[in-house]
Amino acid sequence: MMDKKWLIAVTASFMFASAAGTSSAAINPSSNNYVDRDELRGTVTITPKPALTGKYVLDAPDLAADIKMGIGSSLTHLPSDPAHVFYTTADRGPNGEIEVNGKVVRTFPIPDYTPSIYKIEIKHGNIQILDQIPLKVKGKDPVTGNAQITGLPNIKGRDEVPFHPQGTKELAYDPYGLDIEGIAYNAKDDTFWLSDEYGPSLVHVKRDGTIIERIVPKGWAKQVSTPLVPASEVLPAVYNQLRQNRGAEAVGITPDGSYLFMAMQSPLRNPDKSTDHSRQLRIIKIELSTLKPVAEYAYLAEDAKAFKNLKQSDIVISDLIAINEHTLLIDERDKDAGDKAQVKRIYAVDLSKATNILGKYDLAKPAGKTLEQMTLADLRANHILPPAKRTILDATSFQFPYEKIEGISLVNGNTLLIINDNDFGVGSSLKTNGTELWTFKLPFVIK
Repeated sequence: MMDKKWLIAVTASFMFASAAGTSSAAINPSSNNYVDRDELRGTVTITPKPALTGKYVLDAPDLAADIKMGIGSSLTHLPSDPAHVFYTTADRGPNGEIEVNGKVVRTFPIPDYTPSIYKIEIKHGNIQILDQIPLKVKGKDPVTGNAQITGLPNIKGRDEVPFHPQGTKELAYDPYGLDIEGIAYNAKDDTFWLSDEYGPSLVHVKRDGTIIERIVPKGWAKQVSTPLVPASEVLPAVYNQLRQNRGAEAVGITPDGSYLFMAMQSPLRNPDKSTDHSRQLRIIKIELSTLKPVAEYAYLAEDAKAFKNLKQSDIVISDLIAINEHTLLIDERDKDAGDKAQVKRIYAVDLSKATNILGKYDLAKPAGKTLEQMTLADLRANHILPPAKRTILDATSFQFPYEKIEGISLVNGNTLLIINDNDFGVGSSLKTNGTELWTFKLPFVIK
């Protein structure tokens, strides 16, 4: 919820001339408020803009020639830590695409890169790395020969084929490899949960980096043997139909440790890749005491038709924060940077009146279409109400310079932080590291 003392919340009936072509948010650069129009509810909400309070940059040694140090694919604050200390991750490590003999392949310039959790602090305009916690198994990873894992794909024939830097030789697959995109902390047992794009999966990790268990979709564990890390088939089988590199992008845990939320970066290919341009992105809610899904929601991404030269598949979810059981902060962004960026928004999302679709629209049979195939008219016809969204930050109006805002955090209910993922500078011409963390003061408290 938001502190009513500070929040300007105006809700009014709103008629749309063309619901299919109207964005759910309208950002007025000349106003001190954000105006959000809900396409399905026919309401308008007005929220005061925050103030930019700080900019912090990472200045760290490069990992190798033309490969920069990378963090920022996630961000979380532990309640016991000072307000300037956070935890973050990078993803699977440096990777890129090159053409070899007329075929584009995925290369890993540092094949033995170890995905890690980083403890950082922000101070005097700088991001300082205080500690690195490499992820590891209790035993030997078959690729590294030691406890530390890699960022290489898991399943041959399903995941991308990994290649050496030159792109002429395949690398080994790592059943324990992770592509980390989100991090959350559970104060109940002093552990982290990570979201991983490969599975897609949720990964339970001790504070020392030891992987405890992995939550995967039904049917996933039959394709690969992971005796050192139990893989529980908890997620619905439909999550196996992810688009490569568009998997489990965000994870959040309620402060009381009761529930875990996970969001997919892009629509599932359900039934096939024709749904890449769907607006429905799935958010699933899991009860941590039982590790069972209890709800799923159809998050409605912004309508690309409301923007210039933007494809629907270019609009994605990049992070989330679980404020409580009914309120999330969602990081929604496009693929552009600098002056070309149009969607770089953090939304407060209300789940309280959203429709629980768990297990209902994974197949076309009940409604004639899968969730991902549905239009706004189909959502209405099937009485599916997505979560309500309210803009609390539009980073484009502050000229945030980078594409991938992939980590968000909230401290004391009114200090919002964003950080970008620099993709290890692969293909970048920047002389600097290219990672920045910005802080904003909200004119209200979210709690």
